[in-house]
Amino acid sequence: MIEDASGCRVDVWLWRARFFKTRTLAAHFVDESRVRLTRSGQETRLDKPSRTVKVGDNLVFAVGGKLTAVRVEALGERRGPPAEARGLYSPLQIT
Repeated sequence: MIEDASGCRVDVWLWRARFFKTRTLAAHFVDESRVRLTRSGQETRLDKPSRTVKVGDNLVFAVGGKLTAVRVEALGERRGPPAEARGLYSPLQIT
């Protein structure tokens, strides 16, 4: 899959960062508008898996009954081991 260097599909990024076991589960999660994106101070609810995320974006979503807030630090090239996946994001404090 060839992607623009400045962005990555949100479902692909969530899968690469290992928040979901399959890309299909990630896409279904985004389809249900359960992910909020904050970019340049503008918060939006993502409604399509094809929406792009960029380095520096903040994502907030609930998985497994736990609210997760992360900053996108890298887009990644593949779905690698967990240590590599943790390098794609940094956790944020939820206020």
